[in-house]
Amino acid sequence: MIFDTILVQVHGNVGLVTLNRPEALNALSKQLISDLVKALDKLESDDSIGCIVLTGSEKAFAAGADIKEMQSQSYPETFVHDFITDGWERVAHCRKPTIAAVAGFAVGGGCEIAMMCDFILAADSAKFGQPEIKIGVTPGAGGSQRLTRAIGKAKAMEMCLTGRMMAAEEAEQAGLVSRVIAAENLVEEALKTGQSIAEMPRPAAMFVKEQINRAFETSLGEGILYERRIFQSLFGSPDQIEGMRAFVEKRKPDFQFKK
Repeated sequence: MIFDTILVQVHGNVGLVTLNRPEALNALSKQLISDLVKALDKLESDDSIGCIVLTGSEKAFAAGADIKEMQSQSYPETFVHDFITDGWERVAHCRKPTIAAVAGFAVGGGCEIAMMCDFILAADSAKFGQPEIKIGVTPGAGGSQRLTRAIGKAKAMEMCLTGRMMAAEEAEQAGLVSRVIAAENLVEEALKTGQSIAEMPRPAAMFVKEQINRAFETSLGEGILYERRIFQSLFGSPDQIEGMRAFVEKRKPDFQFKK
């Protein structure tokens, strides 16, 4: 797959998508979002891919939406064309597990795209922020909502009102990222983590995504009921039979739905 603004590679059973607009710190232009959608569609349709890693450069994961493209738009234009909607939520709608491997700046739309992934692995150089208020607007691609759910009202409110950056260590402590990794090892560790996920039975991995995401959309009681029904539905599946048999026999399972 060849695109103008991203690079796509396959490592084992993991798809690696690298944002590649170095002249603009990977600013999320209309073309980049279009390329990203096409790449994700392709990787999702490839049965050999079990996990997708999204990353940028050492300097920037993504420095927000492309301000040069948006600055002249009017409210009617943004409304009619549903600006910053078309294609932007594609990452969040991936059914396969997704990992954001973030080094450098992940600000504005860059932070929002990272939060659309299932979890974030951060380089020790990573900096996160929603600085839209500094250019006269507010978060528009889920930043005020996902950031608040990830780190709580107080920190999210402060960051969105002041535009301050959050470094990797604070982001881990606040719950925005799952782990902090030395920058030189970030992509390698993300691919390693992605491969470990890809080796799990595919239906179970996809169901885990749905279960955890459901926790943000429903009550505890309804969420637990949904979780239990998914758990029960996997009994009798080839991978459940093989997984439990392998555990009893003290051997590594050979899952059917991992390729």
